[in-house]
Amino acid sequence: MPKMKTKSSCKKRFKMTASGRVVAAQAGKRHGMIKRSNKFLRNARGTVVLCKADEGIIKPMMPYAR
Repeated sequence: MPKMKTKSSCKKRFKMTASGRVVAAQAGKRHGMIKRSNKFLRNARGTVVLCKADEGIIKPMMPYAR
């Protein structure tokens, strides 16, 4: 049985928590910071845990990250 492949884009963008949830960087901070409010920039720091629906898309692409 051949090894399953992990999507390279997923291993660069996502990490798994110890409980099996998927963690990703906060969206919307690549460019255009001047037009965004300070409250948005504060709240968009760090990482977020993805919702169950998005987890279902990402987990099959990362078969060994459990």
